[in-house]
Amino acid sequence: MTQNNEIQPYVLATTTNHVLWLSMNRPKERNPLSSAMLKTLYKHISEANSNDDIRVIVITGEGGVFSAGHDLKEMSGRKENCEPDNAKRIKTVLDDCTQLMMSLVQSPKAVIACVQGTASAAGCQLVSMCDLAITQDKAKFCAPGVNIGTFCTTPLVGIGRNMHRKHAMEIALTGDMFDAEDAMRFGLVNKVVKAEELTEEVTKLANKIAQKSAVGIHSGKLAFYQQIDQSIEDAYVSASNAMLQAMLSDECEEGVSAFFEKRAPQWQGL
Repeated sequence: MTQNNEIQPYVLATTTNHVLWLSMNRPKERNPLSSAMLKTLYKHISEANSNDDIRVIVITGEGGVFSAGHDLKEMSGRKENCEPDNAKRIKTVLDDCTQLMMSLVQSPKAVIACVQGTASAAGCQLVSMCDLAITQDKAKFCAPGVNIGTFCTTPLVGIGRNMHRKHAMEIALTGDMFDAEDAMRFGLVNKVVKAEELTEEVTKLANKIAQKSAVGIHSGKLAFYQQIDQSIEDAYVSASNAMLQAMLSDECEEGVSAFFEKRAPQWQGL
């Protein structure tokens, strides 16, 4: 017997080989980034961050849609929708979304989007905020706020940091769907594969990263996102300081020793 939404988890979580898979579990509603979904994803990310057994986080969705973005019923400013609390309600959702998106960048783990279907608006934003993304070849992407009299302003924060600004503005100004090959050409995803190969390809990538140094990935990821929006002069200062600390670490000493001794390194946490 199929369970109803009240007792189904918003997110299905499984861990295999140091990889945490988080699958948004509202396929009939097209996996909207509702308040409950945002809070649930954030909770799982936060718990994974402090779990040394988890090295990589994969985010995907159940059904044919990765995520359709925000729940418009929550985000609507229509007067009949609790008029006195409209602004407060919408701001809470936006704040929860920002908290989740920033948690992906700030996570010490590598985060991969496994895009099994359409990613729209904030769903496209979610893809953009992951460190890496692999999509199946029939998936579509869009930022369609302009079609309903608004604009995908917050999704463009992440999307615009992945793409050239003219590509980002094109999808936001037209509201049109663009395909997986365009998503890769624009810089939103790393790789396009056939639908039947998607899970295997993401698993292969996640397992490869999970075998690397968690300490090195943590420090390197944080340094990358810190320097990427700095001036080139400040970026070199930040990156050099991070590189210095990494080269003096016990983890690097183990890696160098393993290289010269022709053996597999014994990373911390494994």
